[in-house]
Amino acid sequence: MDKRNSIEVVDNFWRQVWQSRNPDAVDELVAEDFGITSGGVLISSRAEFKKWVAAFLASIDDFGFEVIETFQNATGDRVVSRWRVTGKNNGFMGSDPCGSPIEMTGTAILHVRDDGLLQHNWVERSALEVHRSLKRPNC
Repeated sequence: MDKRNSIEVVDNFWRQVWQSRNPDAVDELVAEDFGITSGGVLISSRAEFKKWVAAFLASIDDFGFEVIETFQNATGDRVVSRWRVTGKNNGFMGSDPCGSPIEMTGTAILHVRDDGLLQHNWVERSALEVHRSLKRPNC
């Protein structure tokens, strides 16, 4: 590939996994040795990431995922995407499932391999702010 459009790869990942709420799509979209670093914690391997996605999705009812903007570097091996998650608390971050609204924003930097598979995802998100809001009485 001379100049890849890795934005299409990442948009497909967001659509297939997160917007469709389908952890099984991970099998076709990320490398076997995929890693995600989220909140300073590394989750290694496609299988572990798939479990992490399923648990994350289960913790937020009425899950919504919106892409705000996405762009890539000149070679196409790195893509940055800003996004927003919305829904209702069903035990997010170990909190009591109280149904209170959740809105979280984040930024992901994704490494896209030459074959179009995702190799790594570094994520920073406003989880602390969400966590604080869920610790209030009655969520």
